[in-house]
Amino acid sequence: MTKLLALAATLALLPLPATAMSVTQRIALADGGWDYASFDTTGNRVMIARSDGVAAVDAATGTVVPQLVAAGRLHAAFVVPGTTIGVLTSSTSGGVMLFDAATGKVTADIKTGPKPDAAIYDAASKLVLVMDNKDGTISMIDPIAGKLVGTVAVGGALEFAAVDGMGHVFVNVEDKSELAMVDIAKRSVVRRTMLTGCEDPSGLALTTGGVLIAACANGVAKSVDAKSGKLLADIAVGPRPDAVIYDAARERAYVPSGGDGTLTVIDTGRGHAPRTIEKVATQTGARTGTVDPKTGTVYLPTARYAAAVSGARPAMIPGSVELLVVK
Repeated sequence: MTKLLALAATLALLPLPATAMSVTQRIALADGGWDYASFDTTGNRVMIARSDGVAAVDAATGTVVPQLVAAGRLHAAFVVPGTTIGVLTSSTSGGVMLFDAATGKVTADIKTGPKPDAAIYDAASKLVLVMDNKDGTISMIDPIAGKLVGTVAVGGALEFAAVDGMGHVFVNVEDKSELAMVDIAKRSVVRRTMLTGCEDPSGLALTTGGVLIAACANGVAKSVDAKSGKLLADIAVGPRPDAVIYDAARERAYVPSGGDGTLTVIDTGRGHAPRTIEKVATQTGARTGTVDPKTGTVYLPTARYAAAVSGARPAMIPGSVELLVVK
C-alpha cells in the first residue's frame, strides 16, 4: 500500500503537457441548427450534421459547402474511413442515408428507427452502428452492401457511442444515466454500468489506454475502465456538454460545454488518470465538434443567442452561426 501511495504521489507531481489553445478563426455558416461534427481525412474537411443537410468546410481554405447533401434534421454525418461512402442519420427520414462523399449524391436510404441519433463506424466488423434515441436500439448497417444486417435492443434514449476494436460497442443511455456494453457479433448487451452522479450522459470517447470518458449535462465527465466497467475519477467540465472529442495521436480528450462556452482539455496519457490541463474560452452554445487527427486543430460549431424571454429557449441570432477553429 505504501508503494502504491508513493507512486500516486509521484504521478500527481508529473509536469502537465504544455498547451495554450485559443480560438484562432471563425468561419461563417448558414443559419440553422446543428448536431455532431466529424473530420473527413480523405477530403481534409469538417462535416457537420445540420438541420437541413450536411455542411462541409475545407480545413485548408475555410471554403464552405452549405448543403453537400440535402436532408432534414440530421444528427450524425461522417465518411467511412478508407472509402468515399458518406453516412448521415436523419430523424426526418427515420434512418440512415449513404451518399457519395465527393458529389453528395444519395446512394441508399435505410430505415432504422424513429430517431436515429449518433452513428459510428466499427473497423473490426466493418459495420456502421446507429444509436436510436427513441426506441433504444442499435442498428447495424453494412455500408458496402447498403443494407441493415442486424439490430440490438438496448433500451432507453441512446446517445453517443465508442468501439474498442475487439468486438464491443459502448453507448451512453441518456435517460438512465447508464453506460451499456454490447457484443457486436452476438447482438446482445453484456454489461451495464450505472454512471452515478451523471445527468443525461451524451458524449463518449474511448482512450488508447482503455478509459471511457462520458460527458454529463451537470458539468462532470465520468471516467470508466472499459475492461471492468469500474468507475474511476470524475472530471469537472462545463455545463451542457454534448460531445467528447478524442485525439488519439496526442492522447487528449476535449469536452466542449455549451452552457458556459468552455473547452476542457484532458490529458489521457498512460501512467496516470485522465487529468485536466487547460480550459479554453470558446463561446456559449459550442457543445459538439471534431478534431483534425493530423494537426490537432479542434472545430466547434456554434451561434449567438438572444436573451431568453419568459423561460422560453433563447432564440438564435440570425447570421451568427459559425465554426470556431481552436488550436
